[in-house]
Amino acid sequence: MIIDGRALAADILARTEMRTAELSAPPHTALIVASETPATRSYLAIKEKRAREAGVRVDIIQLPKTVSAVELRLAVDACGADAIVVQLPLPGGVNAKEVCDAIPPEKDADVLSTTSRMQFEADEKGALVPPVAGALAEILQQAGIDPRGKRAVVLGDGWLVGKPCATWLTHAGADVVHTHDLAELRIADIIVSGLGSPHIITPDLLKEGAVLIDAGTSESGGKLVGDADPACAAKCALFTPVPGGVGPIAVAKLFENVVTLAERKN
Repeated sequence: MIIDGRALAADILARTEMRTAELSAPPHTALIVASETPATRSYLAIKEKRAREAGVRVDIIQLPKTVSAVELRLAVDACGADAIVVQLPLPGGVNAKEVCDAIPPEKDADVLSTTSRMQFEADEKGALVPPVAGALAEILQQAGIDPRGKRAVVLGDGWLVGKPCATWLTHAGADVVHTHDLAELRIADIIVSGLGSPHIITPDLLKEGAVLIDAGTSESGGKLVGDADPACAAKCALFTPVPGGVGPIAVAKLFENVVTLAERKN
């Protein structure tokens, strides 16, 4: 099964919009941007469109590339929105952790701050799930796949993909191996990859019927590609393509988190 991430994202946004309709005002998200590239502009346009579909108002706060960590923190502090999202990556020389830690937990829809992430990692009641891990959960749930007792291999240890996905799978009862060693894939029931290495996962590395969640993105030949060779799909029980797989679902889960924060505030 090849997952249609855009269709699944549309379902999430539709049910999220139904929740926004119950609020006294549309949830308000501030998107703070300081590193403008063609990829960033494209990603922001996608977020603005998906926000509208979820009934969420978005304001983009564009700061210069020369901005300092202190100035970014002041921008975060000045936001009166229901949710604050700091668009990564930030300009070179800026400590992203310092900036993200300035986001109050009650406004941290992206679960980027240390406080929000610790709540998630401790599996606290009411803790928000980071968007990519939320996308993983949504995909498995919709496919009827229970991670409990399954061997899960998570490739990469990034703050956005590897770490939160490994944590979520552990909470869900999977036997998790967090590694960069591709040899581990041969005995994996569930694979989540966030390496950002074009087509590094090939069919010969997989066992028949594996679940492959490709959340790694990079550029090859001027195109956006994933960690997995598309030929892997034929060997997998479930496969997420790049583009059109995890990415759209993660954006939808971000705005689902925004609405949750707005509901709590109200």
